Amino acid sequence: MTALLPAITGSNVIYGMGMLEMGMTMSYEQLLIDEEYVKMIRRILQGIPVNKETIALDVIKKVGPAGNYLSQRHTLKYMRQELSTTTLINRRMRENWENAGSKDIAEVAREKAQHILETYKPTPLPDDVKKRIRDIVEEGEAEAAEQQARENKK
Repeated sequence: MTALLPAITGSNVIYGMGMLEMGMTMSYEQLLIDEEYVKMIRRILQGIPVNKETIALDVIKKVGPAGNYLSQRHTLKYMRQELSTTTLINRRMRENWENAGSKDIAEVAREKAQHILETYKPTPLPDDVKKRIRDIVEEGEAEAAEQQARENKK
């Protein structure tokens, strides 16, 4: 969550996802857990629109201070837009979580990381991109060879 403050201030580089031990260790599980937080931070950065439609004074007047807003179409419409969804953070009631195996976030992340490692199929790069990368590599190798030749003459 230390990424939240730099994100709010407009920093365009925030690093550290997946890092443990001051970056000396990388963890697939931590990377996936950090991804959950980044999703939440991105949602925060979107802000909350405040206008006549979102304020819904007509709904407030209709329902009143002790009424049930969850039964209102307006609430359902905007709740779905504002709802923060996660894949690793468990928001179920304890009984449901226990019935599903009582897995903590690290265990769920480990299973997801293993699944990704076993099943991920990368999309091949287009041929023009491969060629451009190959050209860059060859250009770099040629520059390195020229530099080496200059140093050998000295």
